[in-house]
Amino acid sequence: MTDEPTRLRVSGDQPYDVVVGRGLLGELAGMVSGSSRVAVIHPAALRSTAIAVRDDLVAGGQEVHAIEIPDGERQKELQVASYLWDVLGQVGFTRTDAVVGVGGGATTDLAGFVAATWLRGVAVVHVPTTLLGMVDAAIGGKTGINTEAGKNLVGAFHPPAGVLCDLTALESLPRHDYIAGLAEVIKVGFTHDPRILELLESDLEGARTYKGVHTRELVERAVAVKARVVSADLREQGDREFLNYGHTLGHAIEKVEKYKWRHGAAVSVGLVFAAELGRTAGRLDDVTADRHRALLDAVGLPTTYAGDWQQLLATMRVDKKSRGNRLRFVVLNALAAPRILDDPDPGLLVAAFEEVRKDRGAAALLL
Repeated sequence: MTDEPTRLRVSGDQPYDVVVGRGLLGELAGMVSGSSRVAVIHPAALRSTAIAVRDDLVAGGQEVHAIEIPDGERQKELQVASYLWDVLGQVGFTRTDAVVGVGGGATTDLAGFVAATWLRGVAVVHVPTTLLGMVDAAIGGKTGINTEAGKNLVGAFHPPAGVLCDLTALESLPRHDYIAGLAEVIKVGFTHDPRILELLESDLEGARTYKGVHTRELVERAVAVKARVVSADLREQGDREFLNYGHTLGHAIEKVEKYKWRHGAAVSVGLVFAAELGRTAGRLDDVTADRHRALLDAVGLPTTYAGDWQQLLATMRVDKKSRGNRLRFVVLNALAAPRILDDPDPGLLVAAFEEVRKDRGAAALLL
């Protein structure tokens, strides 16, 4: 028996639904209707899931090509995108065909980028299989690949035709990956929806697992925030930039660590840094700033990082949120009151990072 799905609408020039629930495979055919050919892009670890998706679409009369790519962040390389373009060319993909991305955030970023660039844009449907993918990466139409210069510096805005967040996928997700996804949930709790923080704090043990009593509500609330913000600002010209809270330093850590850190783990440290920067700049109160570290620690996310500041600073300067030589950070003026701190004094940045460097004895469950 399947739960009644929740449909959250992302409006704009190309509106689409994000569907949250269980047993959602039957929804996919409708999202790719009208396509003669469908490419199902998936990492090697999700081969069995991709086969199930392929078989379901084939039963509906479509020609389906399952295309396997590497696991992890390695898939977001130009060589992998080029390989996918070659396959689409070989099977005769046209503008009326569709791409389906099955996997975590890296997969949906890549699948979306390939769909955006093939014939200048074909339809894409995302089937995220991780918490991070469900609440963040698969929604909003931001696609991208990594380069030697940094993370997601090459990409395009390309809204999907739909997103299927099947919560049953979380049951097979490694615990560390589930916890990593909580960083994005916590982020929007601080920037937009404080009820998320209350739900997490009310059941910290349950928060660390998909079995938690609040899991579905947490996913739906996080998706609702992303849908609402993206609907009003697809191309990140305004309030959508606030969703980058914690990501400026987070992306730099990922790059410096050669993507051996999980995205959520790096963002967690970035959230602590952003909170300390807001406090040091005189914008954020102590209670809200301290709440960041306390909650992130409690769910098992890392909150300290002792990397080389100058190396991180150099990496942040090529971040896509920078403007010329001016660094820009999202900080909080108060809970759920995000603002941009433009070109902060270097002394503030150093002071905030020194707080991140301090080892307070918390044992993170993952990197």
